[in-house]
Amino acid sequence: MVKYKARIYGNGRKIMNRIVMMVLKNLWIVPGAWLKLCRNAKYVDSVPEIDRWKHIQFILRRAIKGGNVDLTVTGLENIPADAGFMMYANHQGLFDVLAIAATCDIPLGAVLKKELYDVPFLHQIALCTKSYAMDREDVRQSLTVIQNVTEEVKKGRNYLIFPEGTRSKLGNEMLEFHGGSFRCATKSKCTVLPVALIDSFKVLDQKGSKPVSMQLHYLQPIPYEEYQNMKPAELAALVKERIAAKIQACTQGG
Repeated sequence: MVKYKARIYGNGRKIMNRIVMMVLKNLWIVPGAWLKLCRNAKYVDSVPEIDRWKHIQFILRRAIKGGNVDLTVTGLENIPADAGFMMYANHQGLFDVLAIAATCDIPLGAVLKKELYDVPFLHQIALCTKSYAMDREDVRQSLTVIQNVTEEVKKGRNYLIFPEGTRSKLGNEMLEFHGGSFRCATKSKCTVLPVALIDSFKVLDQKGSKPVSMQLHYLQPIPYEEYQNMKPAELAALVKERIAAKIQACTQGG
């Protein structure tokens, strides 16, 4: 089990207040770190992926260290050592992808909804990680993204998808997992890594700047041999079931 401390400030105006405070607490490193991030994003093919990833983690971990979120992480040993896996997590808010990037030492790309892809800072991270923006209202574009991610995974890259498609506004209750997002796994025949996020929504949604706690659990990976006879919708149901079981166990003290 790993503990991280952080304070990220926000929701609407509260988000800006929290981000301003986070920046102020790390003001001495911000200019250089931002310029390097932008340079890595602009010249992405000239900088090794691991170097780009380590710089992103440096920024995020500095933000965490200077803040007031009690982030508990378990299951780091479950992250596959072999490249070319798909990570599927429940989605509670903007902090989800940042928490995962800060704690997973294996470089990842992500599939983000187009609105998030254009958010400053997230946009630079997306470029550095060769992530994709998905417009779920455009079926053709969504299918193209799924196909591109599938091909990337076959080549050995790793990707994160939030199969709910949008964040749940029901706290630790999940929305439906869309089977289509699991086609990346079934077509690439890769290992699937479920991830359970608990109370992540509190980081940017809770009023004020009082300490908040959240959890991030990397669950037991699912090898292709275990789901090879499943349809994407069946794999979606299996992953959701395992994430739900972990959330229930942790929130109910089981």
